[in-house]
Amino acid sequence: MRVTRTVAASAALVMGALVLAACGGSTDEGGQEDGAVTMTFWHNSTTDAGKAYQQEMVDAFEAENPGVEITLQVVQNEEMDGKLQTALNSGDAPDIFMARGGGKLADIAEAGQVMDLTDLVDDSTRDALGGTIEAFTIDGKVYGMPTAVLPGGIFYSKDLFAQAGITSTPTTMAELEQAVAALKAAGIEPIALGAKDAWPAAHWYYFYALRSCSQDTIDQAAKERSFDDPCWTQAGQEFADFAALQPFNSGFLTTSAQQGAGSSAGLVANHQAAMELMGAWNPGVIGGLTPDGEPLADLGWFPFPQVEGGAGDPTAMMGGIDGLSCHVDAPAECAEFLNFLLRKENQEGFAEAFVSLPASKEAQGVVTDPALQEVLAAYDDAAYVSVWLDTLFGQNVGNALNGAVVEMLAGDGDAAGIVSAVNDAAAKE
Repeated sequence: MRVTRTVAASAALVMGALVLAACGGSTDEGGQEDGAVTMTFWHNSTTDAGKAYQQEMVDAFEAENPGVEITLQVVQNEEMDGKLQTALNSGDAPDIFMARGGGKLADIAEAGQVMDLTDLVDDSTRDALGGTIEAFTIDGKVYGMPTAVLPGGIFYSKDLFAQAGITSTPTTMAELEQAVAALKAAGIEPIALGAKDAWPAAHWYYFYALRSCSQDTIDQAAKERSFDDPCWTQAGQEFADFAALQPFNSGFLTTSAQQGAGSSAGLVANHQAAMELMGAWNPGVIGGLTPDGEPLADLGWFPFPQVEGGAGDPTAMMGGIDGLSCHVDAPAECAEFLNFLLRKENQEGFAEAFVSLPASKEAQGVVTDPALQEVLAAYDDAAYVSVWLDTLFGQNVGNALNGAVVEMLAGDGDAAGIVSAVNDAAAKE
C-alpha cells in the first residue's frame, strides 16, 4: 500500500534543513559487534569547522554511552541522495542518514526503510522543535528529526550594491531587473549561479512557482502529481524572460554551487558576483570560501521578489527540510543519538559551527550573523513555508524537474518542456 503523502501535501510545512547529514551501515546483528553497538554516520560537512563539530558530537555521545561506537564518513552534498538511495536499496543500509522530508521521505517510509521514531522522540526534543517536526511526520508517524531551519532567499554583497548605486533591496521582479542592469553597468557580475549541480538553477524556477502559484495549487500538485495549472508554465516563462537578460555569471552552466573559490558561493565570497539565490546555510559556505576564511562582512539577504500578477503570497518562503533519520534496522541507540544532537547546547554548537539556523527554538538566541537574522525575521512573518519542490515531489519527479530547468537555460527546452518533463515523470510513479 502506498504511503499517503500528508507531509508532502501541505505547502505550509514548517521546515528544518541540515548542512550536516548522516547515515551509516547496519549489520545483520542489529549493529552489535564484539559486544559493542556500532553505527556509521555519513555527513556532508566538508569544512574544518563542520567536520570538527561532527567529531565532537560523536565523541561526546560515546563518552556518555560506553560500548557505543560511531564511525564518521564524509559524503559530498551533491552525491548524498544518490549514494543514500543505492545504499538503502542494496541491503547494506545506513544506520543514520539524511532525511530531506517531503516526498523523498515518504518514498523511503513507503519502502519500509526508515525507523518509526514517534515514541522515541524525547519530550524535551519535541517541545524545542515545535512545529518543525511536522516536516518529518507522515500519516501521523515521525520518521526523522530536523536539526536546522534553512529557508531560501537572495544573499548579496552590500559593498557591490553600493558600488553600483543600488540603495535598497528589490521587492519586485522589476526592481531586481533594474538592479541587474545597474550592476552590469558597473562592470559587476550580477548573480552567481552554480547550474552544473542542477538544483541551484531549479531553485529559481521553484521561487517563480511559489510566487506564481497559489498555496492550494502547490498542495494539489503534491497530492495528485498533476502540474497542468497554467501557473507552472507561467513560472517557467517568467524565469526564461529573466534569464534572457543574462543576469548570471559567465559560464554559469559549468559552475558548481559550493565547491571552491570558483563555485557560485565562491564568487560571492570573493566579490566576483553580487548575488546568489540559496538556502540559509549559505553564510557558512560563503564564509569558508573568503580569502581569510571568515564570514563575509558585507553579506546581506532579502526575500525573493514579488512576481507581478502571481497568485502566490509575496511573503511565502521556501527552503530545505533536511534532518536525520534512522534505518528501520538500526540499533535503538540511533534514536538516542538524534535526541542527543538536539539538546540545546548541541544545537547552539551546530548553529555556531555552520553559521546556520538551528531547528531548536531554544538555541536560536546564538544566531548573530546579520544576514541570518534577516532570514529568521522573514521566516517568522511568512504566510507559509514550503519545502524545495524537488523534495516536495519526491526524487524521481524532482530530478526530472531540475534537469528540465537546466535544459531550458541551456537553450534545449522551454517553459512548456518543464511541465511536460514533470508530468511524464509523475506518470511513471
